[in-house]
Amino acid sequence: MISSLKAAPLLASRSFRISLCATSLGIISIAVAANAGPRFGLLLLIGGGMGATLEGLGFGFAGPWRRLILARNPSGFLAQILSMALVALIAFPLLEGYPAELTGAHAPVGFAMVAGAYVFGICMQLLLGCGSGTLVNAGSGNLVAILALPFFAIGSFLGSFHLSWWTSLGSLPVITVSGTNGLLLTLAGLGVLGGLALLIAEKPKLSVPPRLWCAALIIAALALLHLVVAGQPWGVVYGLGLWAAKGVIAVGADVSSSSFWSAPAHQTRLSSSILTDVTSLTNLGLMAGAAFVTFCRGGFTASQQTLTPPIWVSAVVAGFLLGYSSRLAFGCNMGAFFSGITTGSLHGWVWFLCAFSGSFAGITIRHRLGLSLIHI
Repeated sequence: MISSLKAAPLLASRSFRISLCATSLGIISIAVAANAGPRFGLLLLIGGGMGATLEGLGFGFAGPWRRLILARNPSGFLAQILSMALVALIAFPLLEGYPAELTGAHAPVGFAMVAGAYVFGICMQLLLGCGSGTLVNAGSGNLVAILALPFFAIGSFLGSFHLSWWTSLGSLPVITVSGTNGLLLTLAGLGVLGGLALLIAEKPKLSVPPRLWCAALIIAALALLHLVVAGQPWGVVYGLGLWAAKGVIAVGADVSSSSFWSAPAHQTRLSSSILTDVTSLTNLGLMAGAAFVTFCRGGFTASQQTLTPPIWVSAVVAGFLLGYSSRLAFGCNMGAFFSGITTGSLHGWVWFLCAFSGSFAGITIRHRLGLSLIHI
């Protein structure tokens, strides 16, 4: 009886926190919808759902790859594969049926993309987070992610300035698959990846926790909703580079010398509010969703974290290189790997091979730097 009485205030407090967070996100989304349009308010809600799912159910990208490599635990990776297969099943017919309204995450394979993906794989293991992971970790109060995030944005911005030079080193034309045959090829490829993960897994670690299956389903549904509402797949990197570009312009700098930012489409985004930029809205939603989950769990722990000099340096350098390399690679785990593969782009598969190889190197470097015993 006494324990029940003690639990009641806790449950009430948690219920209040959840209600407060849900109401707050709803009010903010309505305000965005009133200011910019219903589509943009919905995108903020979609981003919030993604952030809440990634943080609340422990679904991610960098961590599962690391566990597959180090512990031969395929559970998180298999959840990624399931989510991607579900998205591909719906995205392929949508893209074929509505080519004027929807676009895929398609990019060329070239030296810049290969090198960028490899470096990204290294750095996401140093930072213990990819693009979406950095946003979610920052939203949940992780000091390292908060420190790394602005350098990620700066790196993405500078990468866009140099992108034309890097791509001039050589690349293939954009290669995609579509239709029923393309979908079958994509599903077969995902099946091969899942099979290989199972093949190398330790038998006691073959089971996938229900929370990850649940997260895979939610992320797939939200990614498809994002495709329909935004007209393009889920991405992260462009929004961060845009924030840095707007910051540079705000202090009086001129970005017109950049072939990337001088393009009419990018000029429009530079002159418009971030509340009308689809990638910015989902990025903000990711952080807000993660922050709300953390708040509902009982609050933030940033004050309890200690940043030693090696962590400071790793966060700054890895954050910058994550942004720079992801711009050269035409996206991060979400924009290139997840969205690229699920919309039929060859570069998504090549990106995965390079980034996964880079993750091996990143784990080794992390150990040699003495960061393997430090959870950052």
